[in-house]
Amino acid sequence: MTVTRQTVSRLDYTPPAFLVDRVDLTFELDEHNTLVTSRLVIKRNPAASAVADAPLVLDGEALVLESVKLDGRVLGPHEYELNDRQLCIGGIADEVILEIATRTDPARNTSLMGLYVSNGNFFTQCEAEGFRKITYYLDRPDVMAKFTTTLIADKAKYPVLLSNGNRVGEGQLDKNRHWVKWVDPFRKPAYLFALVAGKLVSLTDKHVTGSGRTVSLEIYVEPGNLDKCPHAMASIHKSMQWDEARFGLEYDLDTYMIVAVSDFNMGAMENKGLNIFNTKYVLAKPETATDADFDGIESVVAHEYFHNWTGNRVTCRDWFQLSLKEGLTVYRDQEFSSDVGSRAVQRIQNVRALREHQFAEDAGPQAHPVRPDAYQEINNFYTWTVYEKGAEVVRMYATLLGREGFRKGMDLYFKRHDGQAVTCDDFRAAMADANGADLEQFALWYSQAGTPLLDVAGAYDATARTYTLSVRQSCPATPGQADKQPFHIPLAVALLGSDGTPLPLSLAGGHDTDAATSRVLQLRQAEEHFVFTGLNERPVPSLLRDFSAPVRLRYPYTDEELTFLMANDDDAFARWEAANSYAMRLLRDGYASGQRGEAVHVPPGYLAAAGRLLEDETLDPALVALMLELPSEQYLFEALDDVDPALLSKVRIEVLQTLARELRGPLLATYQRLNDGAPYRFDAAAVARRSLKNVCLAILGERQGPVVSELLINQYRRADNMTDRLAALKALANSEHPEEYLADFAQTWQDDALVMDKWFSIQATSRRAGVLSRVQALMGHPAFSIRNPNKVRALIGAFCQQNLQHFHALDGYGYAFAADRVIELDRLNPQIAARLAACFNRWPKLEPVRRALMKGELERIAASAGLSSDTHEIVSKALQQ
Repeated sequence: MTVTRQTVSRLDYTPPAFLVDRVDLTFELDEHNTLVTSRLVIKRNPAASAVADAPLVLDGEALVLESVKLDGRVLGPHEYELNDRQLCIGGIADEVILEIATRTDPARNTSLMGLYVSNGNFFTQCEAEGFRKITYYLDRPDVMAKFTTTLIADKAKYPVLLSNGNRVGEGQLDKNRHWVKWVDPFRKPAYLFALVAGKLVSLTDKHVTGSGRTVSLEIYVEPGNLDKCPHAMASIHKSMQWDEARFGLEYDLDTYMIVAVSDFNMGAMENKGLNIFNTKYVLAKPETATDADFDGIESVVAHEYFHNWTGNRVTCRDWFQLSLKEGLTVYRDQEFSSDVGSRAVQRIQNVRALREHQFAEDAGPQAHPVRPDAYQEINNFYTWTVYEKGAEVVRMYATLLGREGFRKGMDLYFKRHDGQAVTCDDFRAAMADANGADLEQFALWYSQAGTPLLDVAGAYDATARTYTLSVRQSCPATPGQADKQPFHIPLAVALLGSDGTPLPLSLAGGHDTDAATSRVLQLRQAEEHFVFTGLNERPVPSLLRDFSAPVRLRYPYTDEELTFLMANDDDAFARWEAANSYAMRLLRDGYASGQRGEAVHVPPGYLAAAGRLLEDETLDPALVALMLELPSEQYLFEALDDVDPALLSKVRIEVLQTLARELRGPLLATYQRLNDGAPYRFDAAAVARRSLKNVCLAILGERQGPVVSELLINQYRRADNMTDRLAALKALANSEHPEEYLADFAQTWQDDALVMDKWFSIQATSRRAGVLSRVQALMGHPAFSIRNPNKVRALIGAFCQQNLQHFHALDGYGYAFAADRVIELDRLNPQIAARLAACFNRWPKLEPVRRALMKGELERIAASAGLSSDTHEIVSKALQQ
């Protein structure tokens, strides 16, 4: 029987009947029989609407209850009610001390939620509802308490014992056991609790805050990985310095700790003072990690550190407010990455990911507002919408209010709510009140799902010397929301003259004292018209500059106008957008040609524009690389209906092959110029040069004659870093005989789990025939484990979510394989199963044959016995389309 939970509604929120003042936890750690003793000081909540004699209801799952004491008296089984999800105790006074002893089996906990064992070490993951797998508790984010944690374990097996807060005591016990006591002086919800115990080594350092406090920095990893930690440590320093400078926020504990674990459902977790990370976002050195890995570590370290204030010191009242902490903190880590790296590249990469993933989510069965209205399983709402679209909503505050105004809003937010569990409305109120701004309509970004569409038209009046921008906004229907009200949308615009210079912008009826060359128009109505005056020529509009709002925009640009913007726009995002739009247009035209059985045509204007980009050495190489990359198959898939994925992939390859043929000279020249043999460095300039060099190599690799094959082989064999080696291997993996290089790579890196994940992904996303058979065979490889989320994502997830051509094979075997894996994983780790099941979400967009095959596999998953609530919610929503 399928396990389903009752739907939880945001509007049904009520304050907790009880609050917890303090928690004293004692863990006697054993892999199969851990004893957890909790001592809770509990008080009735005077703000709650519950009746005075309401029972105390505690959450708990997969626990063996040993005993319950109320104010020192042992309760008999008749004095409480116990089921598989709750412990209920009646007759509770206004203030009591409750002591509970439970036992768990961490070694058998394959869900990786609560307390579990990975490679002989203990770890926890409590967000969102994992603490209830550790002990019975009021496991909700608006119950904030002070925690004291004592860990007891065998000293030889578990020499390192860590928890939240500050270490206040340690000692020896009998039977070679030892104990360590931790006190967290700040109130926190249970989801921020953490525990780590095991054989770990550490890299340590110090950080002196702006106020002169010294903070100890500690990174813990398994033995043999210490040489891969310096970049993460440097990232901690950068994050702390940046948050002090940008937002005036200092760290508040004596010690800041990071621990890396290979078995982890997420990227990392911001537990107060003790952040637990997936090894993917800690371990790096040039020989084993790519530039993207280094970037990812820097970003994720910053993200989790920034949570100390935006998530920990001020947390969310309930899980519907998840974006309050996640959207805000993603915005903060994006701004950090922009300040320490290339702002233009960071913005483009963020937008590209948003469009490929979040826009698809907004258009699919899982579409939901940034602040959802209901859920069955909260684990399913750690989504692109909550995180990435949530970050765009925060960015719009900064766009509308300005950098100084946004800082004023942040300062007021912390002044009002430090130490509290609050809502998205509280954040919006702080922004509005600090700036005297009207943000009532802006609240619709939190309550309405879907991606707004802006239809824009421009009209030039030569006689009046005016240019009118007409903007009409709409938003498609989404599940449960048929009709949408107009959003409050900031639209950044500029107008370029014939020489490429931005023109002064004076709005008719305005009171401009200085006519800026870029303006943010505030859209509030379904249709609006903006008249710019004093223009002596018809301009070319630069629209949605810096991607000022998470919307789709349609404007009837000609090919010539797009080429003009590619060459002249002073806004890096808009310049990239022109190249991306032009490429998208030729790919869609090519797909239509393929449907008619005609050859794919690449316009000479596009080839000429791309050639000029390659030859202009004054441009940022990283920006050029991004402008040369074609839109992904996933993004193109979302722009089409009744999709034939095989044809889509074929068209994109043909365009790349045309570029490789027609631009061979400039591509080779650029590659040779940038392939200067300089030693590896991770800095913005070096990363930019490598990115363009490897984009050139990837395009050239689509036509592998003797010269290109030699380039690929030489780069693979001579590279002093993983970025270059992997770039060459990706191209070689699509050649006729890649076996030698794949075998060499595996033999070299067989003992490095993260590098082997790259090896799995390269093969799972290959275009060569027989990919599914190889993926199935690789599941038996010694480096693969179905219980490890990283391995599942690297092999199975990469095939199902990134290899459109083979996953959507017309025989339906790809769908059957994915369904089998979802069912298998659901019994081990429902979170990972549910995320994999999302690969079926877009089945209605396929052409009829594939559509029926995919729907059939969805129905098979839905009928599977014992399906978890996580997977059931995803699959049932997908089938409702």
